[in-house]
Amino acid sequence: MRELGIGLIGTGFMGRAHALAFNNARAVFELPVQLKLAALADADTERAQRCATAWGFAQAHGDWQALINDPKVDVVAITTPNHLHYPMAMAAIAAGKAVYCEKPLAVSLEQADAMRRAASAAGVVTRVGYNYQHNPMITLARQIIANGELGDIISFQGEFSEDFMADPASPWSWRCEVAHAGGALADLGSHLLSMARYLVGDVVSVCADSHTVHALRPAVKGSNDFKAIAVDDQVHALLRFANGARGTVSSSWLKHGYKNHLSFEISGTKGTLAFDQERLNELRLCRVGQDGFQRLLAGPALPGYAAFSPAAGHQLGYNELKTLEVQELIMAVAGQGADGTDFEAAWEVERLATAIRMAAQEERWVNVNSV
Repeated sequence: MRELGIGLIGTGFMGRAHALAFNNARAVFELPVQLKLAALADADTERAQRCATAWGFAQAHGDWQALINDPKVDVVAITTPNHLHYPMAMAAIAAGKAVYCEKPLAVSLEQADAMRRAASAAGVVTRVGYNYQHNPMITLARQIIANGELGDIISFQGEFSEDFMADPASPWSWRCEVAHAGGALADLGSHLLSMARYLVGDVVSVCADSHTVHALRPAVKGSNDFKAIAVDDQVHALLRFANGARGTVSSSWLKHGYKNHLSFEISGTKGTLAFDQERLNELRLCRVGQDGFQRLLAGPALPGYAAFSPAAGHQLGYNELKTLEVQELIMAVAGQGADGTDFEAAWEVERLATAIRMAAQEERWVNVNSV
């Protein structure tokens, strides 16, 4: 069996999630290749070695370029802050290696465009970490829509809110820097935009408003030295879809009480479908003639679920969704699948986000294809 070497850059929350996913994927699924955790890189050399040992990687690097140059690495997984996605991905593509990059793809549309063009020219497999779409319940939702059970889709109402920046005393971080991140729209809203496109289709035009609520934050925790904040704390947008449906999306990292509130309602002429990531093993469905919603519960009849549990109601979690995403990545690299969000699709999400920012800044409707 062919051996596929995995190289992981980054050891934070997402780095650990990727490491778990690669380990889980080779334990749970019958893959067409043998996964080898070849190398891990982090700017902190001691941390790189410590995490490599703990997570099962054969080699540790203190320099990400050394990982990309490592001949034992075939797939480069990038879990660093957003502004590093571009140089790392471009270097990996130039080396002819598959790239698995966390979202958002880049910090500018120009970077995203260059990344998707380079990947296309090189013919390498790319995937971006929109892992919520790999939930078996989202697959079911897409099937329900495609089968016409909701009739003609007329509206999408989506929200992705959390509260990790709700306290104005929360200190400045790289997420607050325009050149490094992009605010709540990039951090949270990109997931929602990707989900809307995945379930309902292309968005043709947008109108939006963005708001920086806390214009100053402590430079470090407890400091009296403050830094100015230029990224959005919350964004609200109106969408017009290519199929005629209308939509609303909102995103905030200030909303008290919400921890992972990626939610949507999709309405059609024959019914409504509702989902909330905080209850990720459930869908709510109302068809014409029903007095209220029916609760659909995840179970082993759904593709992907049975790999983790043979019984309904036993629940999948965040790390299982990441494992399902990695499975699709590996199948694509092995030439046996095309599912998942590649750089081309991720660029479309970035273009939509850029149109939303432009609409908010210029206070007008923006045609997405003009961006």
